Amino acid sequence: MLEKRLEVSAEGKKVYDIVIENSFSNLAKELSALDIQERKLCIVTERRVASYYLEEVKSILEGRCAKVEVYIFQEGEASKNLSTVDNLYHFLITHEFDRKDMLLALGGGVTGDLTGFAAATYLRGIDFVQIPTSLLAQVDSSIGGKTGVDYHAYKNMVGAFYMPKLVYINVNTIKTLSERQYHSGLGEVIKHGLIRDRAYFEWIKANKEAIAERKDEALAHMVEGSCLIKRAVVEEDPKEHGVRALLNFGHTLGHSIEKLMNFSLTHGECVAIGSLLAADISSKRGYISEQENKEIKNIYAYFPALPKELKAKEVVKETKHDKKMEHGKIKFILLDQIGKAAIYQDVTPEEMLDVIEQGEV
Repeated sequence: MLEKRLEVSAEGKKVYDIVIENSFSNLAKELSALDIQERKLCIVTERRVASYYLEEVKSILEGRCAKVEVYIFQEGEASKNLSTVDNLYHFLITHEFDRKDMLLALGGGVTGDLTGFAAATYLRGIDFVQIPTSLLAQVDSSIGGKTGVDYHAYKNMVGAFYMPKLVYINVNTIKTLSERQYHSGLGEVIKHGLIRDRAYFEWIKANKEAIAERKDEALAHMVEGSCLIKRAVVEEDPKEHGVRALLNFGHTLGHSIEKLMNFSLTHGECVAIGSLLAADISSKRGYISEQENKEIKNIYAYFPALPKELKAKEVVKETKHDKKMEHGKIKFILLDQIGKAAIYQDVTPEEMLDVIEQGEV
C-alpha cells in the first residue's frame, strides 16, 4: 500500500500534511487527528465526483464526527463563482455550521478553490480539508492555500490565501478521469519540471508510456514529484511576493486563451499552449536552445494546438486583465533553461504577438 507524507511549513512551523495514498482507507484516521469527534463536517463536491466517491467517503466518516452533511453543485468551471459560494453559505447557515465545524473539498480544482474560499470567509474563517480527486488538483491547486472564484469570466479574480488543515490524496482517483481531464493535469506536471527540476522533466520524458497508461508506480512517483516541487516553492514564498510567481509559467497567455475560448478548453490545455508560447519567447531571446525548445514541443505534442479562431491581438489585449499585473507591467515567466525559470517584466506585446501569429505551437 502506498503511504507518503509531506509536511508543509511556513516561517519554520508546520502548517499541514500532504498525505499521498492509493485509497481512502486512512482518511478517517487522518481527520481524527484534527479532532473531528465533536464537529460537523460538510462534504462539498460536484455531481460527477459525487457519483464516484461520495458514498464511500461519507460512510468512512459517519460515526467519527458529530454529523456529516453534503453540499453538491453542478460540475464545471461555470460553477466557480460567487453565486455557488453564496448558495454554500446559505446551506451552512441553515444547517447551523459554526466556527468549530469543518468543510471537506472532495473533487477537482473548482471544488477545492471555491470550498477553500468559502471556508476562508464563512464566519471569518473555518477549517477545511482538501481531498483532491483530479490530477490537476492533486499536483497543483490543492497545495499552497490559494482559494478563489472567477468573477464575470475573469479567472480567479476574487480569492484569499487560506491554508487547509490537510491535503489527502488518493492517487487511484486519477484512474477514473477522462483522457482529456488526465491530460489537463499533465499540463501542470510538465510545467513543474520545466520551471524547477530538470531531472523530473527528464523522468517524465523517459516514462511517458507508463504515465500515459496510468501505471501505479508512475502515478505515485509523478504525484509525489510534483507535490515536492509545489511544496518547496510555496514554503519559500507563501503569498506570492517573489519566487511563487514562477508557478505561473504558461498562465499569462494561457488564462487569456482560456477566457477568450469561454472555458471550452481545460485549464491544463490552456497552460500547455501558454507554456509553448512562453518557451518560444525564451528561445527567441536565446535563453534556451532550439533543441531544448523542440524537446518541450515534443512532450506537449498530445495537447491541442493554439485555436485558429483566436486573434493574436485579442489574446495579448486580454493579458492586461491578468491579476499578476504590477505597476502596469506583466510578471511574465520565461525559461532560462529547462529546470530553471525566472520572472521578467520586460516581455513586450510585440513579442507575444510574434509567437502567437507564428502559430508554431
